[in-house]
Amino acid sequence: MERYRSLNSFFKEKFGQRIQKIPIDAGLGCPNRDGTISDRGCIFCDRRGSGTGAMIDKGISISKQVEEWSKFLDKRYGAKRFIAYFQSFTNTYGSVDRLKGIYDEALRYPNIIGLAIGTRPDCLDEQILNLISTYKNRYMVWIELGLQSAHDKTLRLINRGHDVKCFERAVKMCSDYGIDVCVHIILGLPGEDRKMMIQTAQYISKLPIWGIKIHHLYITRGTQMEELWKSGRYRCLERDAYIDIVVDILENLPPDMVIHRLSGDPIPSELIAPQWSLEKNKTLHLIRKRLQERNTYQGKLYKNH
Repeated sequence: MERYRSLNSFFKEKFGQRIQKIPIDAGLGCPNRDGTISDRGCIFCDRRGSGTGAMIDKGISISKQVEEWSKFLDKRYGAKRFIAYFQSFTNTYGSVDRLKGIYDEALRYPNIIGLAIGTRPDCLDEQILNLISTYKNRYMVWIELGLQSAHDKTLRLINRGHDVKCFERAVKMCSDYGIDVCVHIILGLPGEDRKMMIQTAQYISKLPIWGIKIHHLYITRGTQMEELWKSGRYRCLERDAYIDIVVDILENLPPDMVIHRLSGDPIPSELIAPQWSLEKNKTLHLIRKRLQERNTYQGKLYKNH
């Protein structure tokens, strides 16, 4: 029994084969780091902007990133078709002309069948959404929006730079343009308990959202979270607690929502804590096992709220 609707299952249903995402760093910035909103960024965000850091560290062009990743993913997984995933930093933070140029550069490869754009809810407007919507006739298109929590108190604490209403407006705008949304949430944020995390899932379940990425909060070098952790003012979630909360979250989501991710994926050399973050496959296995033990599944409690 498939107890949640995974992204891999969705791709196989839609395309009949394995599809892999190519993470792209377009060298764009973030208004929460360049002083427009703040110069500190979110307290969990590292120097790579939650991405590969390819442009920052190596100066690799978008074309070269697509070429190298497609070869690697073909060799490793036998994948022949790919989603261009603009991952690092805020990938709608620029002029429409510049954004069109970077999207077009990635999409000119014939093995690219989709476009996924990671951004902030406060970095979308009508012009940008109109541009993104023009790709829908030729490609599968979605926007990934960071929410992290449905609690404004938490968003202020983590220096997110926007409130929940801003996220809600962005989702509505995407929906108006017929663009699918994948939301990112983080479990284990400072000050949040299990009830608050479940409330975030219940909030998301009421919006026109197509997919979700669920991460745990892990500590990486050079972040404000590192300072909180070292001072003893923050304790990471234990894996067993995280697994139970993930199952709670899945129960409260719509049964047709696509689950893109159920665990974070830190760079080993950058990780400080918790060390179980490096055991992704084991964590996913334990989540599936816990779903079986609790005899539950995605959407079980969805109709109740």
